[in-house]
Amino acid sequence: MSETTSLPIAQPTQVLNPFLHDMGVEFLEMENGRARLALDLTGRHMNSWQVTHGGVTMTMLDVVMAMAGRSLSDDLKGVVTVEMKTTFLQPGGVPGGRIEARGHAFHRSSTMCFCEGEVWNGDKLIAKAMGTFKYLRRLKSGENMKKLYGSD
Repeated sequence: MSETTSLPIAQPTQVLNPFLHDMGVEFLEMENGRARLALDLTGRHMNSWQVTHGGVTMTMLDVVMAMAGRSLSDDLKGVVTVEMKTTFLQPGGVPGGRIEARGHAFHRSSTMCFCEGEVWNGDKLIAKAMGTFKYLRRLKSGENMKKLYGSD
């Protein structure tokens, strides 16, 4: 797939990641080292102060950066997060609001990708992140991720 081709991501990504599907994440864009996600906020996304939970914000940042990195791989290799730093700038939003995550892959090697991400609530910047992601080879038919990489 060329870098100028828009990727059909909405359904396949949701099926492959039930956690994001359960959260209600909407997949908007993934191409040319950039990605975008959105989330309509409900009560289940809030913390005890009734603003968006930091874990929701960090999940959106992690995923949007990983998607940006994956979009630079011709065969859409998987990625895993090696390192991520997040800075929260202000509360993320309240039920009924909508937040958008934007990711950008700014450097890539054969095995690693370096990305930045932001979460916005309208014109308000909520959080920024930087992340490092490792490309994984595709699994062959019948291979198990846990066996291959020794993960739990």
